[in-house]
Amino acid sequence: MSYAPASDRYQKMQYPRCGQSGLKLPSISLGLWHNFGDVDDFENARAMVRCAFDAGVTHFDLANNYGPTAGSAERTFGKLLADDFRPYRDELLISTKAGYGMWEGPYGEWGSRKYMISSLDQSLKRLGLDYVDIFYSHRPDPDTPMEETMGALDFAVRSGRALYAGISNYSAEQTREAVRILRELGTPCTIHQPSYNIFDRWVESGLLDVLDDEGIGSIVFCPLAQGMLTNKYLENVPSESRAVKEHGCLRQDAVIEKLAQVRALNEIALARGQSLAQMAITWVLRRGTVTSALIGASRPQQILDNIAALNAASLSTEELQAIDEICFSA
Repeated sequence: MSYAPASDRYQKMQYPRCGQSGLKLPSISLGLWHNFGDVDDFENARAMVRCAFDAGVTHFDLANNYGPTAGSAERTFGKLLADDFRPYRDELLISTKAGYGMWEGPYGEWGSRKYMISSLDQSLKRLGLDYVDIFYSHRPDPDTPMEETMGALDFAVRSGRALYAGISNYSAEQTREAVRILRELGTPCTIHQPSYNIFDRWVESGLLDVLDDEGIGSIVFCPLAQGMLTNKYLENVPSESRAVKEHGCLRQDAVIEKLAQVRALNEIALARGQSLAQMAITWVLRRGTVTSALIGASRPQQILDNIAALNAASLSTEELQAIDEICFSA
């Protein structure tokens, strides 16, 4: 059955500007890190992407190694583009990354020009696209000169393979250097993608200040701490959860260690009339430097529930203080 998106989709979402660029991102973006691989149900993936776009989510974030298996999330999204979204390509913001291991040998990971451009070309084939909107260096390479990695991003943009350049997982100092190099090359760094949530606050130790100084936006991944900041783990660790999956990145012992804090945070959320996940999204979006919260999902309703966070009142000074007391009490 052919797909026709909701006619009122752009009335359901907010689109803040990404730093000082002309690019606008939806406040909620959908990441395809989990649940879009070839081990997952394709029709559920289709339902989630359709649901997101119907709700005004225009940004879909990938990386070369997302799956499992590596590359399969891009193949899944490429099929969805071909089947459902080809007429709407210009309404979509599609990103991918290169940095982690993808193939055997010395050229299959990190930040060399050889790897970065080869990986992007492979990603475009899997996606069935001529270009992506954002191409990221997924992580800094300690053994490759920053000039080479940033030069690869510059080439990706100048060659028409990408419209914007971004970096992910770079420290404050590394970010400032990457921004300087890209500016000198004439291809500005438009966006940074770091992890950030109530439990993981490393970006507050300098990175957000650099982004503010340089006029760069950010899209934060793991705003829900891979599901810990949801109601999924309030009682125990469900057998079907990410924490017990063999190919997941969330450790079961890490969840158990945080259970008391999660339950206390949930009480604050309930008092606000929100779910814990919604409050966690409200929390990361409270800072103007954060352009978009990059969520993951395993079913369509989760996407809608997370988007509902945009309708909530701002967190009060007292609520923010209570959240901090819970997080730093251990």
